[in-house]
Amino acid sequence: MMMNDPFGLLLALLAGVILGAVYFGGLWWTIKKGLASPRPALWFMGSMLLRTALALLGFYLIGHDHWERLLACVLGFIIMRVVVTQFTRGVSPVQETKHVPHNT
Repeated sequence: MMMNDPFGLLLALLAGVILGAVYFGGLWWTIKKGLASPRPALWFMGSMLLRTALALLGFYLIGHDHWERLLACVLGFIIMRVVVTQFTRGVSPVQETKHVPHNT
């Protein structure tokens, strides 16, 4: 496949959109679950490690030896960041979850 193959770039962009949806959608889900959990640090750290590992693995596999595909993938990832941010704007995860009282 040629390095500047439009179909390959489109697939890389689509893969970036999927990676972004998983990463930022997972972040939103983690915030909702973590705020209602008695152990939020476990949720946030575990989610961060998993989401980051998946995103980096995806970028590596898609962009391996093809900087154009990596760039298209990152562009798709950024596009999903904007989409998820707009989708969740004005919706507070705190309002949707039960707040766990602290044991003090």
